[in-house]
Amino acid sequence: MELRPWSLYEEPSPAWALVINGRDTMQRAVDLFYKFLEFLLILLLSGMAIMVFLNVVLRYGFNSGVNVSDELSRYFFVWVTFIGAVVTFRENSHVGVETLVMMFGRRGRIICMILSNIVIIAVSAIFFWGTWKQAPINASMVAPVTKLPMIWVYGIGFFTGAGVVIIALERLFRLLTGRITEEEIAAFAGEHMSLEQLSERT
Repeated sequence: MELRPWSLYEEPSPAWALVINGRDTMQRAVDLFYKFLEFLLILLLSGMAIMVFLNVVLRYGFNSGVNVSDELSRYFFVWVTFIGAVVTFRENSHVGVETLVMMFGRRGRIICMILSNIVIIAVSAIFFWGTWKQAPINASMVAPVTKLPMIWVYGIGFFTGAGVVIIALERLFRLLTGRITEEEIAAFAGEHMSLEQLSERT
């Protein structure tokens, strides 16, 4: 069979092109989902700030207040914390011991990443399981002012536990199959951050 010199530059087969397009579509969907989460965090933070500020003005200026704002602002804070934990984990922005990881070479850093993700998966799975066990109790309770079922507040643990487990499993798979990128290894070691950013996290 004669090998044509331009065969290396030919278009991929339809099946392979379909796989590539599907992967790109999936990545765009994931990026869009995280953009939505970031927008949701902005809305929750804005709502929390507005409600707290409005209540302070009403209490000190008019000796009154909006009772529902106290409750909702607390719930917004819970949602911001646990939704933000997933977004932050995806961006490798959680607090880490970069000064230790920086001392290792590439292989040592990969081992640290594998161990770290295994521990994260275990802890997040326990967190999800605990939320599941507590769900019937929370579903039977309502907030005193808004009458909102407390499962809407504490149920955010389902999202956080599952979200972190999925991200960590995907990273662990790519680590074990050698598909992790150098940029991700550098981010894990804190090499993508300036000295000022590193000092803020210590």
